[in-house]
Amino acid sequence: MNIRVKKILKRALIILTIAIIGIVAIIAFANWKIPHDSKDFIYNNADSIPAQKAALVLGAARYIGDRPNLYFIYRIQAAKELYEAGKVKVFVVSGDNRWAHYNEAQDMHDALVEAGVPDSIITMDYAGLRTLDSVVRMSKIFGQDSFIVVSQKFHNERAIFIALHHGLEAYGYNARDLGLNRSSYRTKAREILARVKAFVDIVTRKEPRHLGDKIDI
Repeated sequence: MNIRVKKILKRALIILTIAIIGIVAIIAFANWKIPHDSKDFIYNNADSIPAQKAALVLGAARYIGDRPNLYFIYRIQAAKELYEAGKVKVFVVSGDNRWAHYNEAQDMHDALVEAGVPDSIITMDYAGLRTLDSVVRMSKIFGQDSFIVVSQKFHNERAIFIALHHGLEAYGYNARDLGLNRSSYRTKAREILARVKAFVDIVTRKEPRHLGDKIDI
């Protein structure tokens, strides 16, 4: 191997090392910054959270294969707790509806009604394709600049962070989380990268994929 080739390889190795260090630093910063900035707006107790007109319940699949999805079940339970505590008057259930046989908003609506929440106070948002879409649409479509977000803590932290950077006042009510297992491990691993994407969306001023006419709730 001649000297010129060695120099090229050495330079390439240095560039690669710097790139890896930079990526790791960005991931570490995002996963520190989001919990840090949102911590004062996150609640575990329904009695403590500030009352709001509306709560946004973030979407999840009702089933994983043939098994009930515990993330979904616990979010519905948390939403019911807010209702029973008198902390909210209406709900927006926001989720993905890109396929004919997959409708997170409808599934959440049905589960809340089954849990005893009146149908009349539930509005379905079929365009909650991502957390950013669900959060921003609460203001731009549903006219709510202050609201409660219902999901697991790791998800609420990101949702609140997004809300804050869009000038919204949002509070996270934490649904019960899952212990680490094969399914939840994948979810937590995806969240690490989702937090980086949240920063990219803010820098690039990403908007929801779908907006439309305002809806009174």
